[in-house]
Amino acid sequence: MSIHPFAGKPARPEDRINIGQLVSDYFLQTPNVSLATEKVTFGTSGHRGSASKRSFNEHHIIAICQAIAEFRRENNIFGPLFLGKDTHALSEPAFASAISVLIANGVNVVVQNDALSGRGFTPTPVISRLIITHNKTNADKVADGLIITPSHNPPSDGGIKYNPPHGGPAEGGITKKIEQRANEIITAGLVDIKKLPYQEAVNSALLTKEDFIGDYVNQLDQVIDMQAIAKAGISIGVDPLGGSGIDYWPVIAEKYQLNINVVNEVVDSSFAFMPLDKDGKIRMDCSSKYAMAGLIAIKDDFDISVGNDPDFDRHGIVTPSGGLMNPNHYLAVAIHYLMTHRDWSETCKIGKTLVSSSLIDRVAKQLSRPLSEVPVGFKWFVEGLADASYAFGGEESAGASFLARDGSTWTTDKDGFILALLAAEILAVTGKDPYQYYLELAKTLGQPCYGRVEAVASLEQKRVLTALSSADVSAKSLAGDKILQVLSHAPGNNAAIGGIKVVTDNGWFAARPSGTEEIYKIYAESFIDDEHLQSIIIEAQAMVSAAFKAAGL
Repeated sequence: MSIHPFAGKPARPEDRINIGQLVSDYFLQTPNVSLATEKVTFGTSGHRGSASKRSFNEHHIIAICQAIAEFRRENNIFGPLFLGKDTHALSEPAFASAISVLIANGVNVVVQNDALSGRGFTPTPVISRLIITHNKTNADKVADGLIITPSHNPPSDGGIKYNPPHGGPAEGGITKKIEQRANEIITAGLVDIKKLPYQEAVNSALLTKEDFIGDYVNQLDQVIDMQAIAKAGISIGVDPLGGSGIDYWPVIAEKYQLNINVVNEVVDSSFAFMPLDKDGKIRMDCSSKYAMAGLIAIKDDFDISVGNDPDFDRHGIVTPSGGLMNPNHYLAVAIHYLMTHRDWSETCKIGKTLVSSSLIDRVAKQLSRPLSEVPVGFKWFVEGLADASYAFGGEESAGASFLARDGSTWTTDKDGFILALLAAEILAVTGKDPYQYYLELAKTLGQPCYGRVEAVASLEQKRVLTALSSADVSAKSLAGDKILQVLSHAPGNNAAIGGIKVVTDNGWFAARPSGTEEIYKIYAESFIDDEHLQSIIIEAQAMVSAAFKAAGL
Protein backbone atom coordinates (compact mmCIF):
# COMPACT_ATOMS: atom_id res chain seq x y z
CA MET A 1 0.00 0.00 0.00
CA SER A 2 1.49 3.34 -1.07
CA ILE A 3 1.94 6.11 1.48
CA HIS A 4 -0.52 9.00 1.15
CA PRO A 5 1.17 12.34 0.33
CA PHE A 6 -0.41 13.94 3.42
CA ALA A 7 0.50 11.10 5.81
CA GLY A 8 1.83 12.50 9.10
CA LYS A 9 0.53 15.96 8.32
CA PRO A 10 -2.37 17.82 10.02
CA ALA A 11 -5.88 16.82 9.03
CA ARG A 12 -7.46 19.11 6.44
CA PRO A 13 -11.05 20.40 6.60
CA GLU A 14 -12.10 17.84 3.99
CA ASP A 15 -10.70 15.00 6.13
CA ARG A 16 -13.05 15.75 9.02
CA ILE A 17 -16.35 13.98 9.57
CA ASN A 18 -19.79 15.56 9.90
CA ILE A 19 -20.65 14.50 13.44
CA GLY A 20 -24.25 15.70 13.25
CA GLN A 21 -24.89 13.63 10.11
CA LEU A 22 -23.14 10.61 11.62
CA VAL A 23 -25.25 10.66 14.81
CA SER A 24 -28.42 11.23 12.77
CA ASP A 25 -27.54 8.20 10.66
CA TYR A 26 -27.07 6.16 13.84
CA PHE A 27 -30.71 6.74 14.82
CA LEU A 28 -32.37 7.03 11.39
CA GLN A 29 -30.64 4.54 9.10
CA THR A 30 -32.01 0.99 9.15
CA PRO A 31 -29.66 -1.92 8.43
CA ASN A 32 -30.56 -4.82 6.18
CA VAL A 33 -29.01 -7.79 7.95
CA SER A 34 -29.53 -10.04 4.96
CA LEU A 35 -26.49 -8.18 3.58
CA ALA A 36 -23.14 -9.30 4.96
CA THR A 37 -21.93 -5.71 5.21
CA GLU A 38 -24.88 -4.59 7.37
CA LYS A 39 -25.39 -7.52 9.75
CA VAL A 40 -24.01 -7.88 13.27
CA THR A 41 -20.57 -9.45 12.91
CA PHE A 42 -18.09 -9.95 15.73
CA GLY A 43 -14.45 -9.90 14.66
CA THR A 44 -11.47 -10.34 16.99
CA SER A 45 -12.50 -7.18 18.87
CA GLY A 46 -16.28 -7.07 18.80
CA HIS A 47 -18.70 -5.58 16.29
CA ARG A 48 -17.53 -2.49 14.41
CA GLY A 49 -18.96 -0.38 11.64
CA SER A 50 -20.15 3.04 10.54
CA ALA A 51 -23.63 4.53 10.82
CA SER A 52 -23.47 6.01 7.32
CA LYS A 53 -22.76 2.54 5.89
CA ARG A 54 -25.60 1.02 7.98
CA SER A 55 -23.12 -1.26 9.75
CA PHE A 56 -23.31 0.42 13.19
CA ASN A 57 -26.76 1.80 13.96
CA GLU A 58 -29.12 1.85 16.91
CA HIS A 59 -30.73 -1.38 15.67
CA HIS A 60 -27.38 -3.15 15.97
CA ILE A 61 -26.71 -1.90 19.49
CA ILE A 62 -30.10 -2.56 21.02
CA ALA A 63 -30.20 -6.01 19.42
CA ILE A 64 -26.68 -6.84 20.67
CA CYS A 65 -27.52 -5.62 24.18
CA GLN A 66 -30.77 -7.62 24.20
CA ALA A 67 -28.85 -10.70 23.08
CA ILE A 68 -26.28 -10.14 25.86
CA ALA A 69 -29.02 -9.69 28.47
CA GLU A 70 -30.51 -13.02 27.38
CA PHE A 71 -27.07 -14.65 27.38
CA ARG A 72 -26.53 -13.45 30.95
CA ARG A 73 -29.76 -15.02 32.15
CA GLU A 74 -29.04 -18.29 30.36
CA ASN A 75 -25.59 -18.49 31.95
CA ASN A 76 -26.53 -17.36 35.49
CA ILE A 77 -24.62 -14.09 35.29
CA PHE A 78 -26.52 -12.05 37.88
CA GLY A 79 -23.87 -9.63 39.10
CA PRO A 80 -23.25 -6.09 37.79
CA LEU A 81 -22.37 -5.27 34.20
CA PHE A 82 -19.59 -2.67 34.01
CA LEU A 83 -20.27 -0.40 31.04
CA GLY A 84 -17.65 1.84 29.46
CA LYS A 85 -17.35 4.12 26.44
CA ASP A 86 -14.55 5.78 24.54
CA THR A 87 -14.39 9.17 22.79
CA HIS A 88 -15.64 8.29 19.29
CA ALA A 89 -18.72 10.23 18.18
CA LEU A 90 -20.90 7.11 17.93
CA SER A 91 -19.89 5.88 21.39
CA GLU A 92 -22.10 8.41 23.18
CA PRO A 93 -25.42 7.50 21.48
CA ALA A 94 -24.56 3.79 21.60
CA PHE A 95 -23.82 4.13 25.34
CA ALA A 96 -27.31 5.64 25.85
CA SER A 97 -28.94 2.91 23.77
CA ALA A 98 -27.14 0.22 25.77
CA ILE A 99 -28.30 1.65 29.10
CA SER A 100 -31.93 1.80 27.92
CA VAL A 101 -31.94 -1.88 26.93
CA LEU A 102 -29.85 -3.32 29.75
CA ILE A 103 -31.83 -1.56 32.50
CA ALA A 104 -35.10 -2.66 30.90
CA ASN A 105 -33.83 -6.23 31.13
CA GLY A 106 -33.16 -5.90 34.86
CA VAL A 107 -29.37 -5.69 34.56
CA ASN A 108 -27.51 -3.79 37.26
CA VAL A 109 -25.39 -1.45 35.12
CA VAL A 110 -22.35 0.25 36.67
CA VAL A 111 -20.77 3.28 34.97
CA GLN A 112 -18.03 5.82 35.67
CA ASN A 113 -19.45 8.43 38.06
CA ASP A 114 -19.43 11.24 35.49
CA ALA A 115 -20.36 9.13 32.46
CA LEU A 116 -23.80 10.72 32.10
CA SER A 117 -22.47 14.27 31.99
CA GLY A 118 -20.69 14.08 28.64
CA ARG A 119 -17.31 12.83 29.85
CA GLY A 120 -16.74 9.77 32.04
CA PHE A 121 -14.78 7.76 29.50
CA THR A 122 -13.59 4.29 30.50
CA PRO A 123 -10.64 2.37 28.98
CA THR A 124 -10.90 -1.31 28.09
CA PRO A 125 -8.34 -2.50 30.69
CA VAL A 126 -10.25 -0.72 33.46
CA ILE A 127 -13.38 -2.74 32.65
CA SER A 128 -11.33 -5.94 32.70
CA ARG A 129 -9.79 -5.07 36.06
CA LEU A 130 -13.19 -4.17 37.55
CA ILE A 131 -14.60 -7.55 36.49
CA ILE A 132 -11.66 -9.50 37.88
CA THR A 133 -11.56 -7.75 41.27
CA HIS A 134 -15.35 -8.03 41.70
CA ASN A 135 -15.44 -11.72 40.85
CA LYS A 136 -12.67 -12.62 43.29
CA THR A 137 -15.08 -12.07 46.18
CA ASN A 138 -18.50 -12.46 44.56
CA ALA A 139 -18.63 -15.96 43.11
CA ASP A 140 -22.40 -16.14 43.57
CA LYS A 141 -23.08 -12.98 41.56
CA VAL A 142 -20.35 -12.65 38.97
CA ALA A 143 -19.89 -9.52 36.86
CA ASP A 144 -19.18 -8.96 33.17
CA GLY A 145 -18.70 -5.89 31.00
CA LEU A 146 -19.31 -4.01 27.77
CA ILE A 147 -17.05 -1.41 26.17
CA ILE A 148 -18.45 0.92 23.52
CA THR A 149 -15.42 1.45 21.27
CA PRO A 150 -14.07 0.75 17.78
CA SER A 151 -10.53 0.98 19.19
CA HIS A 152 -8.17 2.86 16.85
CA ASN A 153 -10.61 2.93 13.92
CA PRO A 154 -11.38 6.21 12.12
CA PRO A 155 -13.74 8.79 13.70
CA SER A 156 -16.69 7.68 11.56
CA ASP A 157 -16.71 4.22 13.12
CA GLY A 158 -18.40 2.81 16.18
CA GLY A 159 -17.84 -0.44 18.04
CA ILE A 160 -19.00 -2.61 20.92
CA LYS A 161 -17.26 -5.53 22.58
CA TYR A 162 -18.32 -7.93 25.33
CA ASN A 163 -16.14 -9.18 28.18
CA PRO A 164 -17.72 -12.13 30.06
CA PRO A 165 -16.91 -12.98 33.71
CA HIS A 166 -13.30 -13.96 32.98
CA GLY A 167 -12.74 -10.27 32.19
CA GLY A 168 -11.22 -10.66 28.72
CA PRO A 169 -12.57 -10.57 25.17
CA ALA A 170 -15.41 -13.01 24.62
CA GLU A 171 -14.38 -16.20 22.88
CA GLY A 172 -15.78 -17.23 19.51
CA GLY A 173 -18.48 -19.52 20.87
CA ILE A 174 -19.99 -16.65 22.89
CA THR A 175 -19.73 -14.00 20.19
CA LYS A 176 -21.27 -16.36 17.63
CA LYS A 177 -24.32 -16.82 19.86
CA ILE A 178 -24.63 -13.08 20.42
CA GLU A 179 -24.33 -12.13 16.77
CA GLN A 180 -26.76 -14.84 15.64
CA ARG A 181 -29.35 -13.81 18.21
CA ALA A 182 -28.88 -10.11 17.46
CA ASN A 183 -29.41 -10.67 13.74
CA GLU A 184 -32.51 -12.75 14.49
CA ILE A 185 -33.90 -9.89 16.61
CA ILE A 186 -33.31 -7.33 13.85
CA THR A 187 -34.77 -9.61 11.17
CA ALA A 188 -37.91 -10.11 13.27
CA GLY A 189 -38.47 -6.34 13.49
CA LEU A 190 -37.06 -5.80 17.01
CA VAL A 191 -40.21 -7.19 18.65
CA ASP A 192 -38.16 -8.98 21.32
CA ILE A 193 -36.38 -5.82 22.44
CA LYS A 194 -37.01 -4.60 25.98
CA LYS A 195 -36.18 -0.90 26.09
CA LEU A 196 -36.94 1.93 28.50
CA PRO A 197 -36.98 5.64 27.69
CA TYR A 198 -33.47 6.91 28.38
CA GLN A 199 -34.44 9.28 31.20
CA GLU A 200 -36.34 6.53 32.98
CA ALA A 201 -33.39 4.17 32.58
CA VAL A 202 -30.80 6.58 34.02
CA ASN A 203 -33.06 7.32 37.00
CA SER A 204 -33.44 3.62 37.76
CA ALA A 205 -32.03 2.15 40.96
CA LEU A 206 -30.39 -0.46 38.72
CA LEU A 207 -27.94 2.15 37.43
CA THR A 208 -24.94 2.65 39.71
CA LYS A 209 -22.13 5.20 39.44
CA GLU A 210 -18.64 4.47 40.75
CA ASP A 211 -15.17 6.03 40.70
CA PHE A 212 -13.50 3.78 38.13
CA ILE A 213 -10.49 6.09 37.89
CA GLY A 214 -9.57 5.98 41.56
CA ASP A 215 -10.20 2.25 41.78
CA TYR A 216 -7.84 1.45 38.89
CA VAL A 217 -5.12 3.99 39.69
CA ASN A 218 -4.90 2.95 43.33
CA GLN A 219 -4.00 -0.60 42.26
CA LEU A 220 -1.34 0.22 39.67
CA ASP A 221 1.57 -0.31 42.04
CA GLN A 222 0.49 -3.96 42.23
CA VAL A 223 1.69 -4.42 38.66
CA ILE A 224 4.29 -1.67 38.04
CA ASP A 225 7.18 -0.54 40.28
CA MET A 226 5.87 3.01 40.58
CA GLN A 227 8.30 3.81 43.39
CA ALA A 228 11.29 3.09 41.14
CA ILE A 229 9.92 5.42 38.45
CA ALA A 230 9.33 8.20 40.96
CA LYS A 231 12.71 7.78 42.65
CA ALA A 232 14.55 7.93 39.30
CA GLY A 233 12.66 11.09 38.35
CA ILE A 234 11.81 9.76 34.88
CA SER A 235 10.09 12.42 32.77
CA ILE A 236 7.18 10.97 30.80
CA GLY A 237 5.44 12.67 27.90
CA VAL A 238 1.92 11.36 27.30
CA ASP A 239 -0.30 11.79 24.27
CA PRO A 240 -3.66 10.10 24.90
CA LEU A 241 -4.58 10.74 21.23
CA GLY A 242 -7.88 12.10 22.51
CA GLY A 243 -8.76 8.73 24.02
CA SER A 244 -10.61 7.33 27.02
CA GLY A 245 -7.64 7.36 29.41
CA ILE A 246 -7.08 11.09 29.24
CA ASP A 247 -8.46 11.76 32.75
CA TYR A 248 -6.42 8.93 34.29
CA TRP A 249 -2.92 10.29 33.70
CA PRO A 250 -3.16 13.34 36.00
CA VAL A 251 -4.49 11.09 38.78
CA ILE A 252 -1.63 8.63 38.22
CA ALA A 253 0.89 11.48 38.37
CA GLU A 254 -0.53 12.84 41.63
CA LYS A 255 -1.00 9.47 43.32
CA TYR A 256 2.54 8.24 42.67
CA GLN A 257 4.36 11.58 42.39
CA LEU A 258 5.45 10.95 38.82
CA ASN A 259 6.81 13.53 36.39
CA ILE A 260 4.07 13.14 33.75
CA ASN A 261 3.25 15.78 31.16
CA VAL A 262 0.07 15.26 29.11
CA VAL A 263 1.09 16.99 25.89
CA ASN A 264 -2.34 16.87 24.26
CA GLU A 265 -5.44 17.41 26.41
CA VAL A 266 -7.93 17.73 23.55
CA VAL A 267 -11.03 15.54 23.44
CA ASP A 268 -12.74 15.99 20.08
CA SER A 269 -14.85 13.21 18.58
CA SER A 270 -13.86 14.32 15.08
CA PHE A 271 -10.21 13.78 16.10
CA ALA A 272 -9.38 16.75 13.87
CA PHE A 273 -6.15 17.33 15.83
CA MET A 274 -4.68 14.02 14.61
CA PRO A 275 -2.01 13.82 11.90
CA LEU A 276 -3.22 11.70 8.98
CA ASP A 277 -2.27 8.02 8.93
CA LYS A 278 -0.38 6.28 6.12
CA ASP A 279 -3.48 6.02 3.91
CA GLY A 280 -4.53 9.64 4.44
CA LYS A 281 -7.26 8.77 6.93
CA ILE A 282 -7.62 9.96 10.51
CA ARG A 283 -6.82 6.90 12.58
CA MET A 284 -5.68 6.85 16.20
CA ASP A 285 -3.12 4.09 15.75
CA CYS A 286 -0.41 4.50 18.38
CA SER A 287 1.83 2.04 16.50
CA SER A 288 1.87 4.24 13.37
CA LYS A 289 4.68 6.75 12.97
CA TYR A 290 2.31 8.92 10.95
CA ALA A 291 -0.47 9.00 13.54
CA MET A 292 2.14 9.53 16.27
CA ALA A 293 3.99 12.28 14.38
CA GLY A 294 3.16 14.92 17.00
CA LEU A 295 4.65 12.94 19.88
CA ILE A 296 7.66 11.84 17.85
CA ALA A 297 8.43 15.49 17.07
CA ILE A 298 8.97 16.24 20.79
CA LYS A 299 10.67 12.97 21.75
CA ASP A 300 13.78 14.76 23.01
CA ASP A 301 11.76 16.69 25.58
CA PHE A 302 11.19 13.59 27.72
CA ASP A 303 13.01 10.50 28.92
CA ILE A 304 10.10 8.36 27.69
CA SER A 305 7.05 9.30 25.63
CA VAL A 306 3.94 7.16 25.31
CA GLY A 307 0.71 7.16 23.38
CA ASN A 308 -2.44 5.05 23.43
CA ASP A 309 -5.41 4.36 21.17
CA PRO A 310 -8.93 5.57 22.10
CA ASP A 311 -9.84 2.62 24.35
CA PHE A 312 -6.31 2.35 25.80
CA ASP A 313 -5.78 -1.31 25.06
CA ARG A 314 -2.76 -0.51 22.88
CA HIS A 315 0.50 1.29 23.50
CA GLY A 316 3.07 3.26 21.54
CA ILE A 317 6.54 3.78 23.00
CA VAL A 318 8.76 6.67 21.88
CA THR A 319 12.36 7.13 23.05
CA PRO A 320 14.89 9.90 22.37
CA SER A 321 17.34 7.30 21.08
CA GLY A 322 15.07 5.47 18.65
CA GLY A 323 11.82 7.35 18.07
CA LEU A 324 8.65 5.25 17.86
CA MET A 325 9.52 1.64 18.60
CA ASN A 326 8.35 -1.20 16.41
CA PRO A 327 5.67 -2.94 18.52
CA ASN A 328 7.39 -6.31 18.08
CA HIS A 329 10.69 -4.94 19.31
CA TYR A 330 9.07 -3.53 22.42
CA LEU A 331 7.21 -6.77 23.14
CA ALA A 332 10.52 -8.63 23.08
CA VAL A 333 12.08 -6.06 25.42
CA ALA A 334 9.11 -6.14 27.81
CA ILE A 335 9.17 -9.92 27.96
CA HIS A 336 12.93 -10.12 28.55
CA TYR A 337 12.81 -7.45 31.26
CA LEU A 338 9.82 -8.94 33.08
CA MET A 339 11.20 -12.48 33.00
CA THR A 340 14.45 -11.24 34.57
CA HIS A 341 12.94 -8.73 37.04
CA ARG A 342 9.83 -10.49 38.39
CA ASP A 343 9.76 -13.43 40.78
CA TRP A 344 7.24 -15.42 38.76
CA SER A 345 7.00 -19.18 38.42
CA GLU A 346 9.40 -20.57 35.82
CA THR A 347 6.54 -22.65 34.41
CA CYS A 348 4.55 -19.55 33.40
CA LYS A 349 4.29 -19.31 29.63
CA ILE A 350 5.14 -16.46 27.31
CA GLY A 351 2.18 -15.98 25.00
CA LYS A 352 2.55 -14.52 21.51
CA THR A 353 0.39 -14.42 18.40
CA LEU A 354 1.74 -16.30 15.41
CA VAL A 355 2.30 -13.04 13.51
CA SER A 356 4.46 -11.56 16.27
CA SER A 357 8.23 -11.44 15.86
CA SER A 358 10.32 -14.59 16.13
CA LEU A 359 12.66 -12.49 18.25
CA ILE A 360 10.25 -13.37 21.05
CA ASP A 361 10.88 -17.07 20.36
CA ARG A 362 14.60 -16.43 20.68
CA VAL A 363 14.14 -14.53 23.95
CA ALA A 364 12.09 -17.41 25.37
CA LYS A 365 14.72 -19.93 24.29
CA GLN A 366 17.58 -17.86 25.76
CA LEU A 367 15.76 -17.61 29.11
CA SER A 368 14.55 -21.24 29.02
CA ARG A 369 10.94 -20.12 29.35
CA PRO A 370 8.00 -21.98 27.77
CA LEU A 371 6.51 -20.26 24.72
CA SER A 372 2.94 -20.55 23.45
CA GLU A 373 2.13 -19.34 19.93
CA VAL A 374 -1.58 -18.78 19.27
CA PRO A 375 -3.75 -17.36 16.46
CA VAL A 376 -4.37 -13.63 16.04
CA GLY A 377 -6.65 -12.19 18.72
CA PHE A 378 -6.09 -11.46 22.38
CA LYS A 379 -8.93 -13.81 23.37
CA TRP A 380 -6.46 -16.71 23.07
CA PHE A 381 -4.52 -15.42 26.10
CA VAL A 382 -7.52 -14.95 28.38
CA GLU A 383 -7.60 -18.37 30.02
CA GLY A 384 -3.84 -18.41 30.63
CA LEU A 385 -3.80 -14.93 32.14
CA ALA A 386 -6.86 -15.75 34.25
CA ASP A 387 -5.24 -18.79 35.89
CA ALA A 388 -1.75 -17.20 35.85
CA SER A 389 -0.31 -19.97 33.68
CA TYR A 390 0.66 -17.22 31.22
CA ALA A 391 3.05 -14.61 32.58
CA PHE A 392 2.62 -12.45 29.49
CA GLY A 393 0.33 -12.28 26.50
CA GLY A 394 1.12 -9.96 23.61
CA GLU A 395 0.20 -9.39 20.01
CA GLU A 396 1.95 -7.68 17.12
CA SER A 397 -0.56 -4.82 16.98
CA ALA A 398 0.87 -3.26 20.16
CA GLY A 399 -1.48 -4.89 22.65
CA ALA A 400 -0.39 -6.86 25.70
CA SER A 401 -0.90 -7.56 29.39
CA PHE A 402 1.02 -9.40 32.07
CA LEU A 403 0.73 -10.67 35.63
CA ALA A 404 0.82 -8.51 38.74
CA ARG A 405 4.12 -8.32 40.58
CA ASP A 406 3.07 -11.08 42.98
CA GLY A 407 2.23 -13.44 40.11
CA SER A 408 -1.54 -13.01 40.30
CA THR A 409 -3.86 -11.97 37.48
CA TRP A 410 -3.89 -8.27 36.61
CA THR A 411 -6.12 -8.03 33.54
CA THR A 412 -7.29 -10.55 30.98
CA ASP A 413 -7.54 -7.88 28.30
CA LYS A 414 -4.88 -5.67 26.74
CA ASP A 415 -3.69 -2.86 28.99
CA GLY A 416 -2.04 0.13 27.35
CA PHE A 417 -1.41 1.86 30.67
CA ILE A 418 0.84 -0.80 32.14
CA LEU A 419 2.84 -1.32 28.95
CA ALA A 420 3.41 2.45 28.81
CA LEU A 421 4.44 2.65 32.46
CA LEU A 422 6.64 -0.43 32.10
CA ALA A 423 8.78 1.50 29.60
CA ALA A 424 9.47 4.06 32.33
CA GLU A 425 10.18 1.30 34.87
CA ILE A 426 12.67 -0.33 32.50
CA LEU A 427 14.58 2.94 32.17
CA ALA A 428 14.41 3.61 35.91
CA VAL A 429 15.68 0.16 36.90
CA THR A 430 18.21 -0.62 34.15
CA GLY A 431 19.33 2.86 33.09
CA LYS A 432 18.54 1.90 29.48
CA ASP A 433 15.50 3.07 27.58
CA PRO A 434 13.54 0.31 25.79
CA TYR A 435 15.17 1.03 22.42
CA GLN A 436 18.68 0.78 23.89
CA TYR A 437 17.56 -2.42 25.61
CA TYR A 438 16.31 -3.74 22.26
CA LEU A 439 19.62 -3.03 20.52
CA GLU A 440 21.41 -5.18 23.09
CA LEU A 441 18.90 -8.01 22.55
CA ALA A 442 19.22 -7.79 18.77
CA LYS A 443 23.02 -7.83 18.97
CA THR A 444 22.83 -11.14 20.79
CA LEU A 445 19.78 -12.79 19.22
CA GLY A 446 19.65 -11.32 15.72
CA GLN A 447 18.26 -8.22 14.04
CA PRO A 448 14.75 -8.82 12.68
CA CYS A 449 13.24 -6.96 9.72
CA TYR A 450 9.46 -7.02 10.03
CA GLY A 451 6.78 -5.89 7.60
CA ARG A 452 3.05 -5.97 7.01
CA VAL A 453 1.15 -5.27 3.82
CA GLU A 454 -2.57 -5.12 3.11
CA ALA A 455 -4.62 -5.60 -0.03
CA VAL A 456 -8.31 -5.34 -0.87
CA ALA A 457 -10.11 -8.68 -0.70
CA SER A 458 -13.70 -9.62 -1.47
CA LEU A 459 -15.74 -11.72 0.93
CA GLU A 460 -15.22 -14.75 -1.34
CA GLN A 461 -11.46 -14.20 -1.41
CA LYS A 462 -11.37 -13.87 2.38
CA ARG A 463 -13.20 -17.20 2.67
CA VAL A 464 -10.67 -18.89 0.38
CA LEU A 465 -7.77 -17.51 2.42
CA THR A 466 -9.37 -18.62 5.69
CA ALA A 467 -9.69 -22.18 4.39
CA LEU A 468 -6.10 -22.57 3.12
CA SER A 469 -4.04 -25.48 4.44
CA SER A 470 -0.56 -26.90 3.97
CA ALA A 471 -1.87 -28.96 1.04
CA ASP A 472 -2.54 -25.73 -0.85
CA VAL A 473 1.11 -24.66 -0.75
CA SER A 474 3.19 -26.47 -3.36
CA ALA A 475 6.31 -24.30 -3.07
CA LYS A 476 9.37 -25.91 -1.48
CA SER A 477 11.30 -22.72 -0.79
CA LEU A 478 10.66 -19.13 0.30
CA ALA A 479 13.06 -16.31 -0.66
CA GLY A 480 15.81 -18.85 -1.28
CA ASP A 481 15.35 -20.81 1.94
CA LYS A 482 13.84 -24.25 2.40
CA ILE A 483 10.31 -24.18 3.78
CA LEU A 484 10.31 -25.96 7.13
CA GLN A 485 6.69 -25.57 8.14
CA VAL A 486 3.34 -24.62 6.59
CA LEU A 487 0.92 -24.02 9.44
CA SER A 488 -2.85 -23.73 9.30
CA HIS A 489 -3.19 -24.29 13.07
CA ALA A 490 -1.27 -22.54 15.86
CA PRO A 491 1.38 -24.63 17.67
CA GLY A 492 0.39 -23.30 21.11
CA ASN A 493 -3.21 -24.53 21.15
CA ASN A 494 -3.86 -26.19 17.77
CA ALA A 495 -6.54 -23.60 16.99
CA ALA A 496 -7.17 -22.70 13.36
CA ILE A 497 -5.16 -19.71 12.14
CA GLY A 498 -7.76 -18.60 9.62
CA GLY A 499 -5.03 -18.52 6.97
CA ILE A 500 -1.51 -19.92 6.70
CA LYS A 501 1.97 -19.34 8.09
CA VAL A 502 5.04 -20.43 6.12
CA VAL A 503 8.32 -20.76 8.06
CA THR A 504 12.01 -21.07 7.12
CA ASP A 505 15.22 -20.84 9.15
CA ASN A 506 15.68 -17.19 8.27
CA GLY A 507 12.18 -15.86 8.02
CA TRP A 508 8.44 -16.44 7.71
CA PHE A 509 5.19 -15.00 6.46
CA ALA A 510 1.58 -15.34 7.51
CA ALA A 511 -1.45 -14.49 5.37
CA ARG A 512 -4.92 -14.04 6.83
CA PRO A 513 -8.08 -12.03 6.16
CA SER A 514 -9.14 -9.12 8.36
CA GLY A 515 -12.09 -9.86 10.62
CA THR A 516 -13.45 -6.31 10.42
CA GLU A 517 -12.36 -4.85 7.06
CA GLU A 518 -12.54 -5.90 3.39
CA ILE A 519 -8.82 -6.61 3.19
CA TYR A 520 -6.31 -9.38 3.72
CA LYS A 521 -3.00 -8.95 5.49
CA ILE A 522 0.44 -10.42 4.96
CA TYR A 523 2.84 -10.34 7.90
CA ALA A 524 6.48 -11.19 7.26
CA GLU A 525 9.85 -11.21 8.95
CA SER A 526 13.46 -11.76 7.93
CA PHE A 527 16.53 -12.21 10.08
CA ILE A 528 18.81 -11.46 7.11
CA ASP A 529 17.99 -7.99 5.78
CA ASP A 530 15.26 -5.80 4.32
CA GLU A 531 15.88 -7.02 0.78
CA HIS A 532 15.26 -10.57 1.94
CA LEU A 533 12.09 -9.39 3.71
CA GLN A 534 10.78 -7.83 0.50
CA SER A 535 11.44 -11.11 -1.35
CA ILE A 536 9.42 -12.96 1.27
CA ILE A 537 6.52 -10.52 0.89
CA ILE A 538 6.54 -10.70 -2.93
CA GLU A 539 6.51 -14.50 -2.91
CA ALA A 540 3.81 -14.53 -0.23
CA GLN A 541 1.60 -12.29 -2.37
CA ALA A 542 2.16 -14.60 -5.33
CA MET A 543 1.07 -17.62 -3.26
CA VAL A 544 -2.11 -15.86 -2.13
CA SER A 545 -2.90 -14.73 -5.69
CA ALA A 546 -2.39 -18.30 -6.92
CA ALA A 547 -4.86 -19.55 -4.31
CA PHE A 548 -7.44 -17.01 -5.46
CA LYS A 549 -6.87 -17.97 -9.10
CA ALA A 550 -7.24 -21.67 -8.30
CA ALA A 551 -10.61 -20.86 -6.73
CA GLY A 552 -11.69 -19.00 -9.85
CA LEU A 553 -11.50 -15.56 -8.22
